Amino acid sequence: MKQRACLILLLILASVLWLCGCTTPQPISAPQSPSTAVTTPVTNSPATGKGSFSVRVDALATGAVLPEAYTCTGAGESPAVSWENVPQGTKSFVLIVDDPDAPAGTFTHWLVYNIPQDIRQIYRAQPNAKVLANGAQQGDNSAGSRGYFPPCPPIGPAHHYVFSVYALDYEISMPTADREGIDWAITNHVLGRANAITTFKR
Repeated sequence: MKQRACLILLLILASVLWLCGCTTPQPISAPQSPSTAVTTPVTNSPATGKGSFSVRVDALATGAVLPEAYTCTGAGESPAVSWENVPQGTKSFVLIVDDPDAPAGTFTHWLVYNIPQDIRQIYRAQPNAKVLANGAQQGDNSAGSRGYFPPCPPIGPAHHYVFSVYALDYEISMPTADREGIDWAITNHVLGRANAITTFKR
């Protein structure tokens, strides 16, 4: 009698499990995590869509000889520098003029920072003032003086003078600066860089 009751109970239990669709559970795949976006600095990203971020020294073509008026053999004035098609999101600009051919290593001739975002030109013959008329600040060149230091290479082969304009995503909060300080300040803040190269020899 007990065996018959157990058999009936087992049959009922099996029927219930079959009706409920109890089957071997299938493995559930882990949810896919969203892909991680890699953020990279925007380089030469134009705000206007009309061209790439570019810089021009006076009316010179890139690679042209720097006129004597901007060197130690002339008046030693700073040249006019202009730029266009700036990257979107630019908050300020930095202008650096380097001579990578200097005998003791790269020599920085001019350092202008915190150039306001709406400025597109530094006019010719700027004074060696801490703050220019347009609100930009001048840092120390490699000679240890403020403002533009005119190129004066040793007699011999031509040196290259690289005019670089950096578009930054912020304003630099430094009352004074030299090249090392500016290099540190612009790290991870450059939205774009535009270069123009001139040459000069004595």
